[in-house]
Amino acid sequence: MKPTIHRIRQSFITLRKEGRLRHREIAEKLTISEGELIAAHVGLGATAAKGLRAIRLDANWPALIASIESIGEVMALTRNEACVHEKIGQYRHVSQEGSVGLVVGEIDLRIFYQHWFAGFAVIESGSQGERRSLQFFDAQGQAIHKVHLKPQSDVSAFDRIVSLFAVAQQEPGLEASKLKAKPTPAPDTEIDRAGFWQAWRDLKDTHDFYSLLRKYTLTRTQALRLAEPEFVRELSKDCLRSMLQGAAQTKTPIMVFVGNPGMIQIHSGPIDRIIEQGSWINVMDPRFNLHLRQDLIERAWIVRKPTVDGIVTSIEFFDQSGEAIAMFFGERKPGKAELASWRDLVTQIEGEHGLMEVCQ
Repeated sequence: MKPTIHRIRQSFITLRKEGRLRHREIAEKLTISEGELIAAHVGLGATAAKGLRAIRLDANWPALIASIESIGEVMALTRNEACVHEKIGQYRHVSQEGSVGLVVGEIDLRIFYQHWFAGFAVIESGSQGERRSLQFFDAQGQAIHKVHLKPQSDVSAFDRIVSLFAVAQQEPGLEASKLKAKPTPAPDTEIDRAGFWQAWRDLKDTHDFYSLLRKYTLTRTQALRLAEPEFVRELSKDCLRSMLQGAAQTKTPIMVFVGNPGMIQIHSGPIDRIIEQGSWINVMDPRFNLHLRQDLIERAWIVRKPTVDGIVTSIEFFDQSGEAIAMFFGERKPGKAELASWRDLVTQIEGEHGLMEVCQ
C-alpha cells in the first residue's frame, strides 16, 4: 500500500533531517516515485510548508520552457538511472516542431514533450535559505528535467513564471502509472542484415540513424551487435575513465549526450577536472558536471557513421536493459569534419580497450 499524503510529508521532514538524503533517495525509501514525493507537497502555503512546497504547473510545456530565458543563468539537470548531466547557462533560442522542442546554446536540449506528464515549481527551505527549481516528470513519476536557480538567477522572473503557469486547483498527489513493457525486439535471424549494412554505408547524417533503426526494426544495441566491424567495435566496460582523462589531458573538446525518453541534454566543449568516488566517475568543472555510475555500464562501443562531412565517431555506453547511459563525440558543427584529436583519442581507446570480435 502506498503511503498517504500526510505520511509522505512527515517522512520527508524526518528523512531529510536524519540523513540529508536527496529527493530521489527519499522517494526510494518510501517506495514511491520522485514525482509522487514532490506532488504530495502541492497545496501547502508558505507558512504551512515545513521545508518543501510545490506548485503544480499548467501542461503548456513549450511556452513554459520558452519563459525560462527570463530567469537568466540557471542550472539545467537531466538524468537517467546511471548518469546525471548538469549544465549552467541560459535557456535561449527555444523552438518547437510538433512534439519535439529545441533549446540551442550553452544550455543545449532536445525535448520530447509527448513523454511529459507533470510539472512543478519547487521551493525548499534550508540552512542556506530557499532553493527554487522547476521540475518535470513523466507518467511514471520519473524525473525528466529540472531547472535549478543559481545565486545569479532572477528570482522575480521565477515568481512571475509560477504566477503565470500555476493551475487553479492546487490539489496534492500524483497517480503514477506503471511503466509499459517494451516491445520484444525482432530476432536477429529475421533482420535483413544485407539491407541494414548497406543503409548504414549510405548514411549522410548521424540523425538518419534513428530512421534506419525504425526501418529495420532494430533496437540500438541490437544494431550495434549486428553491425559490420568497419563501423562498430565493442570496448571493455572500464574504458570510460581512460576516455575522460584522455580528453582532459589533450584538451580535446567533446560533446556529451545524456538523456531519458523525455529529454536529451548536451554539453559541448572541453572538460578538465575528473574525480572518481566509489563507483561514480565525475566531471567537476565550473559550468558542467557529469556524474556516471561505472558499475551500471553493461556494454560500450565505438560507433562510426558516414556523413556528408566524413565519418563521425562516438563512444556509447549502455546499461543492462540496453538503455543508453551516455554518448560521447568530438565537438563538431554541421559542415565541419570530425576533430583529428578526437579521432586520435578514439584510436588510442580502441587499442587499449577494444574487445575481440565475436561472430554473430
